This record gives sequence, C-alpha cells and structure tokens, in this order.
Amino acid sequence: MNTAELTPAGELTAEELGTVHLIGIGGVGMGGLARLLLTRGVPVSGSELREWPALAALRALGGTVHMAHEASNLDGVDTVVYSTAIPQDHVEIVEARRRGLRVLHRSEALAAAMTGRRTIAVAGTHGKTTTTSIMTVILQHAGEDPSFVIGGEISAAGSNGHHGSGGYFVAEADESDKSFLIYRPHVAIITNIEGDHLNNWGDLAGLKAGFLEFAELTDPDGFVVTCADDAGVQELIAALRAAGRTVYTYGESSGADLRVTDVVSSVQGVRYQATLDGKPLGEIALALPGRHMGLNGAAAVLTALRLGIPLQKITEALASFPGVRRRFERKGTVAGVRVYDEYAYHPTSVKAALRTLREVAGDGRLVVVFQPYRVYRTRDLQAELAEGLALADEVIVMEVFGPGEQRGPGEGGVALTAAIDLPAEHKVFVPSWEDVPAEVLRRSRPGDVVVTMGAPPISMMGDELLAALAEA
Repeated sequence: MNTAELTPAGELTAEELGTVHLIGIGGVGMGGLARLLLTRGVPVSGSELREWPALAALRALGGTVHMAHEASNLDGVDTVVYSTAIPQDHVEIVEARRRGLRVLHRSEALAAAMTGRRTIAVAGTHGKTTTTSIMTVILQHAGEDPSFVIGGEISAAGSNGHHGSGGYFVAEADESDKSFLIYRPHVAIITNIEGDHLNNWGDLAGLKAGFLEFAELTDPDGFVVTCADDAGVQELIAALRAAGRTVYTYGESSGADLRVTDVVSSVQGVRYQATLDGKPLGEIALALPGRHMGLNGAAAVLTALRLGIPLQKITEALASFPGVRRRFERKGTVAGVRVYDEYAYHPTSVKAALRTLREVAGDGRLVVVFQPYRVYRTRDLQAELAEGLALADEVIVMEVFGPGEQRGPGEGGVALTAAIDLPAEHKVFVPSWEDVPAEVLRRSRPGDVVVTMGAPPISMMGDELLAALAEA
C-alpha cells in the first residue's frame, strides 16, 4: 500500500463520511469500525459472504448487512470503506469508483473518527490488542468514557468499538500494511519491534524505520511509550530522544521509567512490584497469567500515569480487567478437558502463550491445534514456529490460512509438522477442518489443556471441540 495516497487524520470527520458502506463488515477490524460509527450515529451498511458472530450485534445497533457482494449494495451510500485484504478489482470498489463515491481504506475512515480527539495509538509486533484493551478499560474506570477501536473484543463488554463522550480515542495501530503512518496520535505506544510483515517492509531495517516514522508523527506536546527491555526499540528510543522527543519506558530493565520487578505469574494472574522514576508504587496485579501480559499492562499503566490518571483507579481497573477474546480466552471445560483459544501465530507470541498455558495445565498435558497464518510467514519462520510448537505435548497442525496466497512445493502445514521436534506419534497434520475434533478427542484426556491457536478461522473451532467432548 502507498500510504502517501491516503488521507491523514484531521482532514475529515466521521460525520462528513455520510452513509458508510464497509466491505467485509464481519471481520474484527471492520466490525470495530462499524460499531464505532453506529454508536456515533453515522449510518452504516456492509457486505459479507458468511454469517460472522459480530453481525447480529451490528444489526441490533442499526447496521444493514448484505449477505453478498453486489453493486446494488451501494445504493444510497456516500463512502465505501475497504481493507488491505480487499482487491481493487472487487465489484463494490469498481462500482463505487464508477459512481464517483468516496472510497477510503479502513485506516482513513478510522483517522476521520479520530479528528478532534486526543488519540492514543497502540502499535507493536506483539501485544497490541491486549494493551489497547487495558488502556481503554483504565480510561473507562477513571470516568473518561473514551472512544475506541480494538482488534479484538474486550471479553466482558463483548465490544471492540465504541463512540465515547470523552476526549480520548484509543486505537490499535496496524503496521502490517503501513496504514498506521496516516495517524497523528497524541500518545504512541510501541510494545516491541520484531521481524514480521517483511513482505511489505522488505527487511527488519525497513520495519524499524517505519515504526520510527510512526513515532515521529506524535504530537510535539505528546509522548511515546515503549518497552525498555525490547532490543528492537533501542535505536528508536535513541533517535527520538536525540531529536528532543519525549519517550517514557517500562520494563524490568534498571533504566526503565516504570520499572517492573519481582514478577510472579500463576493461573490466577500476573503481579509485580512497580516503581516510577525510582519511587515505589507497590504491587500491581492483572487477572491474566503470563509475564508478557504483565508487560502489556505496564505499557498502559505508564501511559495512564503520565496522563494524570490516579494510581488507585489504574490498579482497580487492572484487577477487574476481564481479558480479550482470542487472547488467552477460556472457552470452557468438558470431561475434565479445558479448552482455550489464542490468537498467537508469530513464533514469539506462540512461545509466550504456550509457556503460560503450560503453567495453567499444571500436571495435565498441553494439546495444541495450530492453524498457520499466511504462507510467507509460515515459510520464512518455519524453524522458529516449529520450535515454539514443540513446547506442547501434542500438536495438531492444520493447513495454512492465507487468502489470495499460493503455496509453493514443500510449503505449508505438512512441512511445518515435519519440522516440529516431537516424536511422530505426538504430532499430526490434519488438513480437513471436519477431522480435527476427532483427532483432539483421540489425543486428549481429563486434566489436559487444549488450545486452538493461530489464524482467525480457528476461533470457531473451540465450540466444536467442546461439543465433541460432550458427546464422547
């Protein structure tokens, strides 16, 4: 994507979009934007090819959903919104341009909704969705009523988008297609930088340069928050500070502004001792397990403190945080088998998630159903993915989910399965969705933890596994 052709934040408002039509409205990114616009009073329609879970809620909010992609869907529409996954020869984009309608990338429509708000944009290779969600909940708990659009649903609220009455706008900023470069945040949070989406960035140096450009778009009177522990952000910190920009850091490193020590993670959650600028803050606890979850929370804690949110409000919000759907989400327990769902698909996040699930499993075994996400990533990071999956006791690998991609010879689920360093009887490639529940039944027993992990479609597998376990 050429971001130079996109409209930066501040040049449009959501109301100026008129009636908005979203292609692929059921996806999590489009669904969050649709929720935001609908709760703001902007008329919304959209098109889909399958009945995604989010569609019922969008209809309840007044949205119109067409279950087909057709030119006639655009009758009465002023603005058509597409995502990077939608090709430019899509029937609705072609028709919109023929009619002379405004055609915007999702990020442009989101930028329009940010106009007039103090935006907190959360970027990074890992942890964006959880950090954005925690930041939102802290502001809500403090009575700020922020607007927000998140790449996942806050579990208790069942929402990933909302128009609030307050002055803050919290948004997950996606680096994958470079679209985060059109935002103009007041605060930029960068959780970490690691090689990913290099099909768009070329190499790690290009990716780091992109994150630096994003950070430099922050308001001069705003600030950047990032992790002192992460090797990928060190050059960025140095460059920003050399340019006179305000950068605050968090982490276990001794030089962090918000220093995290004595980290303890268990099935009840993660807790740590915190100091800010050398002054003790006491214990901070998050009701989600995992050291990485603690760091995600610390990014939001530091941001909130620098924005003047009282510590008590922050700790109360963290203690009540319900988690995010598809991020360490417990789907249920049947016949003594606990079933979780987890969005992790990059090797680093796969390893972090499986280490945490290993803690949860206790004396039970860890059974993973993994659906790789994107052919290029699975190919280029095969060794690292295999290393992460080998942390499990049993691994079921599905075929790669890569819309629009072609698998080359020797690529895909078969090759990944072969690369996992587990005995042959403890790993298997299952290309057919319908065959997965039976394979899980064969491999699991009471006390085990089963996790569905990876590409978006796998999120629907957990309920099928619970049903299969109940019928066994």
